[in-house]
Amino acid sequence: MDQKGTVPGDKVFVHWKEIQTDDRFPRLQQGLQVEFGLMITNDWKGWSRVRCLKAKNLTLPGGGMVNIQDAMDAESMQFVGAQNFRYTGIVKFFDQFRGFGWVAIDDGFAMEDPVPKEIKVDAVELNTGGKPLRMRIDKLAIEFGIIKGKNGEFLAYNVTLPGGTPITQEAMEHRQEEGGQRYSGTIQWWHRWQEWGHILPDPDTTFPEAVQKKIDETAAQAAAKARSEEKGKEKLLYFRKADCDWNLRTEIGKKVTFGVYVDDKGAGAKDVAAVGGQE
Repeated sequence: MDQKGTVPGDKVFVHWKEIQTDDRFPRLQQGLQVEFGLMITNDWKGWSRVRCLKAKNLTLPGGGMVNIQDAMDAESMQFVGAQNFRYTGIVKFFDQFRGFGWVAIDDGFAMEDPVPKEIKVDAVELNTGGKPLRMRIDKLAIEFGIIKGKNGEFLAYNVTLPGGTPITQEAMEHRQEEGGQRYSGTIQWWHRWQEWGHILPDPDTTFPEAVQKKIDETAAQAAAKARSEEKGKEKLLYFRKADCDWNLRTEIGKKVTFGVYVDDKGAGAKDVAAVGGQE
């Protein structure tokens, strides 16, 4: 920190989720001048909870986004055409566990380099907006650049949805956020391994019309599937770990606050946080 004596050792930890950026994955560079706030969190260390001081909402001085990846790539990568050239195609397949896949390039592109019809794509080149990718993307229509690797192979670079949109569940499921109001409720169910669950809103909660309609539709479908009005009676909101504060412990019965959205799957909760903002 420039302000000496403000914190012990004049240094604070920053989690990548606190880096404000449009890059396909948040990153920093040693020596980069930045600006940030400070927050106190209660973290687990072994079996004990300890209070930690950390950086939050990290930006460039003056509040600018930390967009440095393109400049770093320009210094270290060899591009087919130019760095801003974009090609289109589909994901032939992608193995999320092994972290790579193959892209089939559309016909009609004239290239000076002998680029094959299908090229490899590594997980680090998927532009997922800095969020974990938890959906299958086989046969997905995409756009991308092409680079030449150190061993001469051609690789997909900065892979996005058509138009440059990051490959996120929100974009692929056509998420629409509904207002900026926050609501409260209780975690009713949580799938630990798949990292999603349901929130039961507090009684008499009034949601925007589009959200309430989706909730009612989902409850009716659950009732019909179960062939029992009682089993589908509770009207729940879906939520994912990626939509929670990074330090939220997703325990059944925990009281939380959240915003809401609708998408192709129904109504969901976002920005889910423990009541009071701290664990």
